[in-house]
Amino acid sequence: MAGFSGEDDDIIAGINITPLVDIILVVLIIFMVTTSYIVKAQIEIDLPKAASGQSEVQETVALQVMADGTFHMNGKASTLEKIGEWAVDAKKRNPEIRAIIAADKRVQYEKVVDLIDTIKVNGIEKFALNIVKKN
Repeated sequence: MAGFSGEDDDIIAGINITPLVDIILVVLIIFMVTTSYIVKAQIEIDLPKAASGQSEVQETVALQVMADGTFHMNGKASTLEKIGEWAVDAKKRNPEIRAIIAADKRVQYEKVVDLIDTIKVNGIEKFALNIVKKN
């Protein structure tokens, strides 16, 4: 038999890396697939660009969540129901309307999510979160 003689007693000192490469590729594919699900679970935020060269002025509304959990729309006290009704009418008037949301840092996270859900369910998809830059 060719190649199968009793004189070939050499030790195999090389490492076969083919199975290692196969395992690494499978792990890479698993990470790629699971990463796409993780990214989709986040809330998308459309932040306005500074120093944009647009010639038209887009209509915006300022929504605030105060420290005590109350809501304000353009500086006036409001409720989620009133904001939802306003959002439906505003979307009909201007499909490109944007909401600027500002929340006190002491407010419960749930209140901010409730406000975002209210405007998105009622048609306003474009919004930005107002922040103060750290120095």
